[in-house]
Amino acid sequence: MPEEKKVPIDIVLKPIQRFILEEKSGGIVLGLSVVIAMFLANGPWSNEYFHFLEHKFGFVFNGNSFFEYSIHHWINDGLMAIFFFVVGLELKREIVGGELSNPRKALLPIAAAIGGMVVPALIYIAFNNSGEVHHGWGIPMATDIAFALGVLFLLGSRIPLTIKIFLTALAIVDDLGAVLVIAFFYTSDISYYNLAIGFVFVLLMYLGNRMGVRSILFYAVLGILGVWTSFLLSGVHATIASVIAAFMIPADVKIKENLFFERIRKYLDKFKSKDPNSKIPTLTNDQLHILEKIKIDTNKAIPPLQILEHAMHPFVTFIIIPIFALANAGVSLDINIDELFSTHVALGVALGLLLGKVLGVVGFTLLLVKLKVAPFPEGMNIKNLLGIGLLASIGFTMSLFITSLAFTNPEYVVQAKIGIFVASIIGGILGYIVLSRSTNSKPC
Repeated sequence: MPEEKKVPIDIVLKPIQRFILEEKSGGIVLGLSVVIAMFLANGPWSNEYFHFLEHKFGFVFNGNSFFEYSIHHWINDGLMAIFFFVVGLELKREIVGGELSNPRKALLPIAAAIGGMVVPALIYIAFNNSGEVHHGWGIPMATDIAFALGVLFLLGSRIPLTIKIFLTALAIVDDLGAVLVIAFFYTSDISYYNLAIGFVFVLLMYLGNRMGVRSILFYAVLGILGVWTSFLLSGVHATIASVIAAFMIPADVKIKENLFFERIRKYLDKFKSKDPNSKIPTLTNDQLHILEKIKIDTNKAIPPLQILEHAMHPFVTFIIIPIFALANAGVSLDINIDELFSTHVALGVALGLLLGKVLGVVGFTLLLVKLKVAPFPEGMNIKNLLGIGLLASIGFTMSLFITSLAFTNPEYVVQAKIGIFVASIIGGILGYIVLSRSTNSKPC
């Protein structure tokens, strides 16, 4: 059988493609971005680094400026809206046909996620129960799915697939919880007029879905120019608009699997029967038409939701999140201990993540198992459940994002970031050690 034609560019692209497809690659890139951000914040270019993020730009029309925000603001409200859109797509896919579609199977990771949000928040509040510092209670509730799964996949095949699925489902529910917390508790000064306009566009997207519209462009125009812009002007955080818009994307197919298989088989038989254009390296018109039909039917057999998720996931993982980390993870370490502990923000965040996540995830999971509400997934035991709880304490992306919403005082922001870093690093290392030593333990 003739082999696929190889070209010189494959030598360059194939290693990159293999790296992108690796599950742990996102965590590696995110980790490097955090290291670079810390270097920039504490190196000879620290002033330029912080000054650059405060540069403002927007749009000017008829002498008036619109959407004039700092680069840091554009990253957190603009680029991160794309991140939350993909989170919304993942949530809908899991609810429609994934791990969250079966109520009994979904019950355990949902309970673990709830415990992993409630207990950290309570621990933080115990240390910071009044004043502006109180606003940071949402910071330790979040789990960074990229880092957590990156650490987990470093263990390779030693970890049962069910445990990876459990952590993924837990992190996705955790993301939903973070979105709801942002929507209800980190939004103020709402313009109901702009919010109403936003929901009109949401309704148009919903109607398009129900009418069978599958054009990505249709949903992009309504989602970006309509929903996102209206929510941004309304005062409700624009990332919420992204999740709502994602839920309006169709998740069904126009051609079922059996019919698709039959059609493709017939097209391939026709393609094979056509005389090849052997003299020149191009296709005949008949071959071209057959391949076009295959392409059209293939698109009909894939839900638009999964087309978007598949296309956008690498962009979010390797562009959006690293840029966010570069802009938010840079913390000047030129601080004294008295300043760091002038409040209990750092302590509340660190203990909330490291202690609260473990107690919440492990405690709520064991409670449901002991009450026989839901069984342990196959291959899971208390030791690797503890490891999952420790990995859930890695809070980077979401925790940093909520920090930017919770505090206006730079001192509190720095304290929160230090707490996030300490807890995430310790949790990641301990989680890896516990899971690597628990693979031979017997399930409960």
